[in-house]
Amino acid sequence: MITTKRLTIRSFQYSDLERVHQVLSSAFNEDPNQTGALNNRESWLNWSILNQKWFHRLSQPPFGEQAICRNNDGLLIGVIGLVPCLDRFDQFPELSNMEKTSGLTQPEVGLFWAIDPDYQKQGYATEAAKGFLEMIWNELKIKRIIATTEYENYQSQNVMRKIGMKILKNNSSKPPWLQVVGVINHPKLD
Repeated sequence: MITTKRLTIRSFQYSDLERVHQVLSSAFNEDPNQTGALNNRESWLNWSILNQKWFHRLSQPPFGEQAICRNNDGLLIGVIGLVPCLDRFDQFPELSNMEKTSGLTQPEVGLFWAIDPDYQKQGYATEAAKGFLEMIWNELKIKRIIATTEYENYQSQNVMRKIGMKILKNNSSKPPWLQVVGVINHPKLD
């Protein structure tokens, strides 16, 4: 569990289903009433809960999402997590140790967040990400963290900047989903 001034980041509970379904559906412009949507979210929630239990038991990094809750009322307002990323990151010179692009994928450790639109633009994503990064640096000692988003997602890019990430933009149209990458190195490397 991570606690900041206004937030607590905790493992999911089965009782979070309806609220996390609402939060993620809103954050990603999904229809929460689409056939099978709640069942899919329940399956994802069960997987997320098992991830947190088993990664810990196996002494593995805590990959997967966790709940972001407000301290004053316990309301779940978002999701944050450590996610494995596999893509053609060597297209960005800052992420490559090669002189030319290989076209091959490489693994990176990513930071993911999503906040209920009703609670965006209040600094919650930045506060949660800073708290999560502190845990990443102090406990996991990960060398570098990335985050990815789209060209037009200025809110996520602003969060990236506020937490100290360098913003990298893909100058190539390929792959079309790899548009913006935020990068931050462990403070010991600066």
